[in-house]
Amino acid sequence: MTDTTAPASLVSSDNVNGTAVFGADGTEIGHIDHLMIDKVSGNVAYAVMGFGGLLGLGEDHHPIPWKKLRYDTSRGGFVTDITREQIEGAPERPSNWESDREYRELSYRHYGVPPYWV
Repeated sequence: MTDTTAPASLVSSDNVNGTAVFGADGTEIGHIDHLMIDKVSGNVAYAVMGFGGLLGLGEDHHPIPWKKLRYDTSRGGFVTDITREQIEGAPERPSNWESDREYRELSYRHYGVPPYWV
């Protein structure tokens, strides 16, 4: 019989979507809406975080570099040193942000991490 259980360090993307994100001050600042994965390298480029709004209405979405998130088993969510003010002050997303390399570089610089492709 083959063991099909994933190792503890792996998680299905289905289980990431909706997971809480806790900010630098320990408060919940949003949740993971979905992941953006580089098709060529296989790296997770961004976790698109939903925040603000009320009951999903008026919610905004911002790409957060995956390297800025760390899963905390005691909280059952992701922890980041990013503040709500940093998210609100992030570079404005162009309509083609997923394919705009200049925007991606600017976004990574804004959050102070090297891009996943270097």
